[in-house]
Amino acid sequence: MKKLFFIAFCLSTFAFGQKEFGKITLPLGRVQVQKGGTGDFKKAMPRMPIHEKDVVKTLAKSRCEISLVGGGKLRIGQNSELEITEANVKPMEKNFGATLKKGDVWVAAKAAFGEKKNVSVRTPTAVAAIRGTKYRAKAGQDESSVLVYDGKVDVNAAKNVTEARKDQLKQGFQPGGGKPKFTLGPVTEVKAPDQVSGPYEVSLEDWVSLVEGMQINIRKDGKYSMFKFDQDADTGLDFVKWNKEQDAKDGK
Repeated sequence: MKKLFFIAFCLSTFAFGQKEFGKITLPLGRVQVQKGGTGDFKKAMPRMPIHEKDVVKTLAKSRCEISLVGGGKLRIGQNSELEITEANVKPMEKNFGATLKKGDVWVAAKAAFGEKKNVSVRTPTAVAAIRGTKYRAKAGQDESSVLVYDGKVDVNAAKNVTEARKDQLKQGFQPGGGKPKFTLGPVTEVKAPDQVSGPYEVSLEDWVSLVEGMQINIRKDGKYSMFKFDQDADTGLDFVKWNKEQDAKDGK
């Protein structure tokens, strides 16, 4: 019996040669999945396994919740597209990766005691990585945002943005007409400032760490603005309200 259980687990985890990221637990409206990143999109069904290289897409007035292997939730807003890039699950270390091509995603994935859990989401202009916390990412071709609701999130410019900037610097181009005013050092916890969104003056050249209540916007030229977002106004957003209700049901 144990042998049969082990075989079934392997088939579930490594179906089609790809590791399992999680299962769709709440497809609302028109939610579609492209298996392996190729072929036609098909209707998402409850309990459908999601693996590396799969693409999950939501249409208008639609949402989708994915329960991660080993605990945690990832929810996708309407008109969004998410590609699964990594699912590396071990007993006490779990690493998940996804690329948000467009739209919104909510991540709620606290680590268990003694466990290491990282959920990394990339957008066209930014990458956000956590080790057990809660955040929302919004993807846009020209600018992306990351908002932190609990814990701490490490954020940097996306690889394509940093590489493009390096190429510009090699050619003698200095964004803003001169050298950056300062260079960010190692990841440090920052205190939330009192002001709202400020000017985009400095290019993000290293990881920064955001705490609860902080938001960062990163443009495709690498420049960013970091500020304390209006949590009252944010809570009024339908997608945010829904996610908080779902988290409350899960006891998070």
